[in-house]
Amino acid sequence: MRKIFFILFVLALTAPVHTQIAQAQSSEPVYIVQGGDTLSSIAVRFNISLNDLLAANPSVDPYNLPIGQELIIPNLPGISGTLFTEFIAYGDTLRSLIRRTQVSAENLRKLNRLTSPGELYVGVSLILPVQDGQKSLNAHFTPAAGESLLELAILQQSDPWTLSTLNKLAGTWDTLPGDTLYSSSAENSQTVANGLPSAFLNVDISPLPLKQGATETIRIQAEDGAAISAALIDAPLNFFPMNNEQVALQGIPAMQQTGIYPLRIEATLPTGEVQSFEQMVIVASGEYLSEEIVLNESSTLDPAVTEPEMQNLSALMSPATSLKHWSGNFISPGTDPNCLTSRYGTRRLYEVLNSDIKLEGFHSGLDFCGGEGLPIVAPAAGRVIFAAPLIVRGNATIIDHGWGVYSGFWHQSEIDVAVGDLVAQGQTIGLVGGTGRVTGAHLHWEIWVGGVQVNPLDWLNQTYP
Repeated sequence: MRKIFFILFVLALTAPVHTQIAQAQSSEPVYIVQGGDTLSSIAVRFNISLNDLLAANPSVDPYNLPIGQELIIPNLPGISGTLFTEFIAYGDTLRSLIRRTQVSAENLRKLNRLTSPGELYVGVSLILPVQDGQKSLNAHFTPAAGESLLELAILQQSDPWTLSTLNKLAGTWDTLPGDTLYSSSAENSQTVANGLPSAFLNVDISPLPLKQGATETIRIQAEDGAAISAALIDAPLNFFPMNNEQVALQGIPAMQQTGIYPLRIEATLPTGEVQSFEQMVIVASGEYLSEEIVLNESSTLDPAVTEPEMQNLSALMSPATSLKHWSGNFISPGTDPNCLTSRYGTRRLYEVLNSDIKLEGFHSGLDFCGGEGLPIVAPAAGRVIFAAPLIVRGNATIIDHGWGVYSGFWHQSEIDVAVGDLVAQGQTIGLVGGTGRVTGAHLHWEIWVGGVQVNPLDWLNQTYP
C-alpha cells in the first residue's frame, strides 16, 4: 500500500505532460539521394513515373545527381517530411519500427512496398519519413511480470498516458511482460532504441549488409553479469570483452549462397533468467570475377590430396585464442602491396593440360607479384602455429593473431620461423617461392576469421577491434 501511495505522490509531482507527436506536414516529401541512385531507380523505388519525378524537380540535372541532393517525391498522399534511408538493424521489427519512428504501419508499407513483416531482414535498406522537430525515442525498456505502466513511467521520468500513446497501446493497462516499449524521456540513457529484450542494451553488426567473403564485427552490450552466446548462419560466435562490450569477429564464406540466414543471440542473467532473440540477416553477393587456371599435371587436384589438407588447415585455424596480438591495420606481407596477380573470391576453374580433369573452386586469398626469394613479412603480430611443407600449398606458414584471426602464407621457397615463435608486425618470416600447386613463383596470403577464409584486402583497408 505504501508503494502505491509513493508512486501516486511522485506522479502528482511530475504532472502528466503528454509528449507532442510530430504531425505530418502538408508539403510533399523530400528524398535524400544516396550513393548509386539514379532518377530512374528512385522512380521505381517509389512506384512513380519518371516523368512525374522530373516534373516535380524541374531544376534537377538528370545526368548529374550528386549524393545528398534533395528531390521532391510526388504522388505519395499522406506522407510528408524528409525521407531518409537507413539499414534495418538487428532487433528491428515492424512493431518496434512503428514505435521507435512514430511512422504508421500503412506508411512504412507504402514507402518500402512491404507485403509482410517477415521481410524486415537485417541489412535491408528502409525509407523512413522524418518530420521537422520530431522527437527521437532514445530509450527502450521491457516490463517485467507484474510491473505496471505506472511504475515504468516513474522510472522513465514520464507518465503512463504518454507511454501508452507513444507505444500505440490500447490503454494504460495494455502492457505485457517481455514487450519492448519506448520512451523519449530518459535523455541520459545509454541504451539504443531497438526491439531487443531488455538484457541487450545494444547489438551492432558491421558492415551491413553482410557480403560473401566479408569479416563481420558483432558487438553486444548487455546487462552487467549477463553471459552472452550467439550463432550466425549456424556458426557459434566467439566473444571477447572489450571496454563495456562483448565483441566477436566472424567471416562469411566466399561461396555462401546469397539469401537470408539466422543470427540468434542469448543472454543468461545472474538470476538464471535466459533472454534470447533471433532475426534473419541478408547475405549479399561479393560480385567476384571468374578465371581459368591451366596446370601441367593433376596430382594437386586429387580430392584424396586436397580434402585432407584442407581439413587439417581448418582444424588448425578454427580455435579462437583469447590473447589479441594485433593492433590497428594489418600491413601488406608482399614487397609491392599494389601489385596483385589474383584477388580474393575470384571463381576458378582448374584444368589439366591435355586432359578432361577439371576442378571448380574460388581463390581464397591474395596473390602478390614478385619472383623467387623476395621477403615475406608478418602483416601483424602473432604466434606461429604451423611451419612445414604441404602438397597443394607448398612451404607454408600460419600465424595466430588471436580472437580466431589467422594468416596463412603459401608456396614459399624458404621458411624463416618455427612453431611457437612470436613475430612482430613487419618481421620477415620467409621468402617467396613456387612450391605446391602454382604456375609460377608468387606469394599467396590468406586470412581466416572464425574458421572462414575472408578477403584480406578488408584487413589492409580498415581497422578491426
